[in-house]
Amino acid sequence: MWEELRRHERFVRGVLAEASPAALQAVRDHHDRRVRDFQHERLIHLLVTLFVALFALLSIGWLLYHPAPATAALAALLLVLTAAYVFHYFRLENGVQRLYGLTRQLDERVAGRALGDPGADPPRGA
Repeated sequence: MWEELRRHERFVRGVLAEASPAALQAVRDHHDRRVRDFQHERLIHLLVTLFVALFALLSIGWLLYHPAPATAALAALLLVLTAAYVFHYFRLENGVQRLYGLTRQLDERVAGRALGDPGADPPRGA
């Protein structure tokens, strides 16, 4: 998943550097679809992370209530999985945040503001 996110990010950055504002609209539509896909992936990983963390906490509670080697192994395994999922979710979240920045840059280029076009509308709130 990380490599796919990086591949898409490289693609959009390359297009931003070379394409005309008129050609960017199609890239912007493609980028929107990809961002939605990554957001969906992020949501699924968040839910999985929360459930694995919940079961890790439940297994620790059960270990405290009924100490046993099998329960300790289960708690350790779930804690390791929770750490791995948190790390994965962290990287996925940061990647999606970078894509939001690319969305802003695409919007600016399509509107002509990033090119210093004096006829372009000023940003909202200005």
